[in-house]
Amino acid sequence: MIIDVHGHVTAPAELYAWKANLLSHRGAHGGRAPAISDDRIRAVHAEPHPSFGNVSHLDHIDGAGVDVQLISPRPYQMMHSEQPAKLVRWFTEETNNVIHRSCELFPGRFRGVAGLPQSPGLRPEEWVGELRRTVTELGFVGALLNPDPHEGTATPPALGDRYWYPVYEALCELDVPALIHAAGCRPPAREPYSLHFIQEETVAVWSLLSSDVLKDFPDLKIVVSHGGGAIPYQVGRFLPSGVRAGGTPYLEKLRRLWFDTCLYTREAIELLIRVVGADRCLFGTEKPGTGSQINPDNGRWFDDIHLLVGDIDWLTETEREAIMHRNAAGLFRL
Repeated sequence: MIIDVHGHVTAPAELYAWKANLLSHRGAHGGRAPAISDDRIRAVHAEPHPSFGNVSHLDHIDGAGVDVQLISPRPYQMMHSEQPAKLVRWFTEETNNVIHRSCELFPGRFRGVAGLPQSPGLRPEEWVGELRRTVTELGFVGALLNPDPHEGTATPPALGDRYWYPVYEALCELDVPALIHAAGCRPPAREPYSLHFIQEETVAVWSLLSSDVLKDFPDLKIVVSHGGGAIPYQVGRFLPSGVRAGGTPYLEKLRRLWFDTCLYTREAIELLIRVVGADRCLFGTEKPGTGSQINPDNGRWFDDIHLLVGDIDWLTETEREAIMHRNAAGLFRL
């Protein structure tokens, strides 16, 4: 059994053409959703895609033995910083609707993870309505949480700030996890969005562990994408300060969070498991996506994470099962 907690929706081109239209007229023509048939949604999952190595979404996850994949919006598409805020809300809602329809059309294969309308022009209290809708009406099992709704154009409050508390309250009330995952990164930023993801995840972990959030919300479930940014690999820089401050050791605090295995080398995955423990790791691939290219050194897909985990010979069978499906099944109540 393999549960992949880090997948993104493969949506018909009509959704993104509609997004381009919204950006062109800035809402002047209204937000009526595009007409997308069930057949188009089925087809786009089965069609080879040039961005995915000319292989379809379904063939990618079939080839990796993935039984259930949690799918969320493609983060770089989410345009959280665009104005007016209603554009963000309209596009987020329709993207979640397409995710829901994909789950319905492929029953048991996909489960939904919601995008939130995280426009800086809306208060966090206004984001959670979409979280409630997707969980209570559409059966979604979690939500993406972007630590930088400004997408690099301004400095947002860190995740330890009370600004975020309405979101944490709703997540605990609904008993669903948040997956920390940044979105776009706009000029004049120095980095591409893929690096922005890792930087924001690093700051997110630091901020959460340096704040009262996990004390104020003991039931809060947080999954950090891409193996936790840099923190698990630079944890030695934080251990001394944890000793100076006294109280809970830093590694113990780090293990309050969960981490996916969306890392494309065996060595990185091994280090993550050694630092946070197999019981805090969730199998995640982002397949198909950034890693959907063939590695010329071994002929594998870079995002064949199941093979990388399989190469770790010191894992016990119990630990391997925990990473591949048991941890995710328990955390997301699958």
